[in-house]
Amino acid sequence: MKELILEATLENLDKVREFIEAELEAADCSFKLMMQIGIAVEEIYVNIAHYAYAPEVGQVTVRCDIKEEPKKVELEFIDSGVPFNPLEKEDADVTLPAEERPVGGLGIYMVKKSMDELAYEYKHGQNHLWIRKFIY
Repeated sequence: MKELILEATLENLDKVREFIEAELEAADCSFKLMMQIGIAVEEIYVNIAHYAYAPEVGQVTVRCDIKEEPKKVELEFIDSGVPFNPLEKEDADVTLPAEERPVGGLGIYMVKKSMDELAYEYKHGQNHLWIRKFIY
């Protein structure tokens, strides 16, 4: 398992992307899979950077683990910000026209739809969010 610890700022998004992309390339992930995971990573990380510690800044840990049997990518995001379980957020109503939808919620909806497994736990004063995607 590889780990990256940094300040949860928008300026560090590229470092997170590079870290994850390097691990996915090493695991021979397809371009399509890398794009799906990349969008999910960006959505989760940006939410942490914007909301976890607002208006302050805190740390985020991003872990990447490539599992065998079955082969899958497991990413974990850990922050000590405000407790927040994004999996409890009501799904965005994508049947509504864009101008009628309330702001927020579409990003986590996309993560839920594009990843194979998601899990959340709040323990020891930290948010832990896992996303998993099988490598076919």
